[in-house]
Amino acid sequence: MTDIQKLIAQDLLKIKAVFFRPDEPFTWASGIKSPVYCDNRLTLTAPEVRNHVENALAETIRREYPEAEVLMGTSTAGIAHAAITAHIMDLPMGYVRSGAKDHGRKNQIEGRLEKGQKVVVVEDLISTGGSVIEVVNILREAGAEVLGVVSIFTYGMSKGLERLAAAEVKNISLTNFDVIAQIAAEENYIRPEDIARLLAFRNNPSDESWIVK
Repeated sequence: MTDIQKLIAQDLLKIKAVFFRPDEPFTWASGIKSPVYCDNRLTLTAPEVRNHVENALAETIRREYPEAEVLMGTSTAGIAHAAITAHIMDLPMGYVRSGAKDHGRKNQIEGRLEKGQKVVVVEDLISTGGSVIEVVNILREAGAEVLGVVSIFTYGMSKGLERLAAAEVKNISLTNFDVIAQIAAEENYIRPEDIARLLAFRNNPSDESWIVK
């Protein structure tokens, strides 16, 4: 566990951007029961946390993708983070729409992007990886060289890891599910014995055996 992973985990827990409720699971749109709720948009309304997140994203890009020329946010949650991080780094930014506009220039990529430019995608959360891979593919089709992705938080689900590997997409997250679960137990957000239940969910979300009846 790095200092940044711990700091961002503490921040997300403090403002309830990540909120664990293993005894009263949330229900996802898919019907899957989940012990965790994640809304990283809350970081934007917490200035101290926002400062930690954006500076950590900038430092991560400088370290992992030193050749980056443009930052591209995912729509919609990654847009603000890409804009703030690009401002810190003095880089151009844009974003990728979930679908092309049906009017005007019918853009799906907003902002100037030249063929061959080296791009880093900024995402807030990665679970199964489908949405960020779609963004990467759109940028590649437009002629960009996508160096990789930076994200605030990742579940580390096997499906997501396998998808990213198959698409040859590198992702670096500021923190992850395992770290946040450990910090949550250390700081009394959950009981230590809940960690195993949380990891059981993460490893197989469709298996509800972690739920205590």
